[in-house]
Amino acid sequence: MQKTVQSSENGNRMYDFAVLRQLRMASGLTLQQASERSGISASVISKLERNQTTAELETLFKLGRLFDMSATDLLALAEAPLAHRKKAVAYRSGDFRFQRIQYGNVQAFLGEAKAGATISRPEIHHDDLEVCWVLEGCIRLSLTHQVILVHAGESVQFDAVRGHSYEALSDVRLILMHLRKDRRY
Repeated sequence: MQKTVQSSENGNRMYDFAVLRQLRMASGLTLQQASERSGISASVISKLERNQTTAELETLFKLGRLFDMSATDLLALAEAPLAHRKKAVAYRSGDFRFQRIQYGNVQAFLGEAKAGATISRPEIHHDDLEVCWVLEGCIRLSLTHQVILVHAGESVQFDAVRGHSYEALSDVRLILMHLRKDRRY
């Protein structure tokens, strides 16, 4: 039996399953198609989408599989607030000054350095992809077997687990992003 929507102490919903409608629409599925493919009745899916009920674990599992995600990922989407606010943390690494923000699967760094500044392996990496976007100036990115000049307005993406270093060829402002490959959200 499905339960009614639970609310937190401040009266807000603990889970917002309206995300199911967004996932279903993005997949181009009607309620009936979602029902047939998941094995969950169209009326239950509809009630979930309108936040008139909560889902049992088995229902989350089946609906998660429908959208190629785990039940945990689907529940995380339903319980997550629409927006997260963080304050940047300022620090220095090598000759570069950075401000960093971090969320579950991404870290973003706004960096500045004077011409001649260098940094080798700017941060400890896990299984990340790194994106370097130069906003002003020019940097030399040295990878294990490749050297790339990146000018203002250009970006480059590479596997960050490989050795790499940056050298500012002029005063530079850049954005570095570390994107975790092993986490979905």
